[in-house]
Amino acid sequence: MTVSFSSFAQTMNTLSHKEQKDGFTLLFDGTTTNGWHTYLNTTSVGWYVNNGALQVDTLAAKHGDLVTNKEYTNFELRLDWKIPVGGNSGVIFSVHEDTAYSATYLTGMEMQVLDDIKAEDNKKANHLAGSLYDMIAPSHPAKPAGEWNSIVIRKVNGHITLFLNGKQVVETQIGSPEWNEALQNSKFKNWKGFAQYPTGRIALQFHGAAVAFRNIRIKEL
Repeated sequence: MTVSFSSFAQTMNTLSHKEQKDGFTLLFDGTTTNGWHTYLNTTSVGWYVNNGALQVDTLAAKHGDLVTNKEYTNFELRLDWKIPVGGNSGVIFSVHEDTAYSATYLTGMEMQVLDDIKAEDNKKANHLAGSLYDMIAPSHPAKPAGEWNSIVIRKVNGHITLFLNGKQVVETQIGSPEWNEALQNSKFKNWKGFAQYPTGRIALQFHGAAVAFRNIRIKEL
């Protein structure tokens, strides 16, 4: 299955006419970090806006994953990401922000962002860019480090579909036999909070690299 990206934002960090009609909203205005904060923090420490993209400030004294102020249940998220050589990051969703959980990935599921060629975490297929991290490998590869990749994360009543550069790369249903098998074979099998919160925040992961995100928009379903 493929998704046409022709209806996506024609100008950076804006909505296309069709997206406006379809009910999408921007999560990033292209100039500020409004609408976001660092996980378990009140500000967006460790992130800044660089050339119209949200980017990790690798020189900052403190870092953390950047999360939306708002929570979402059923949604379609669209964005572009770019990773430097050797870099690792992710887009994590259904994140339950609570001091009981020190990190976003303890509750949220992750669509992997990675330099598949030179990143250290490139040894397993379900760790490559576009994967549902540590659970389901992507069916198509990402563009190389330094190039922009476009993704869609669609979640409807536990049904998760991931798209990478217009192609469907993962599809699964939370609680299905396929899901349960993947979960049992993953690092998350004994994590009591993992994928347990239908409603949660969306996170852009800090993993050391100067990853960049732009054209972030969402439609609640």
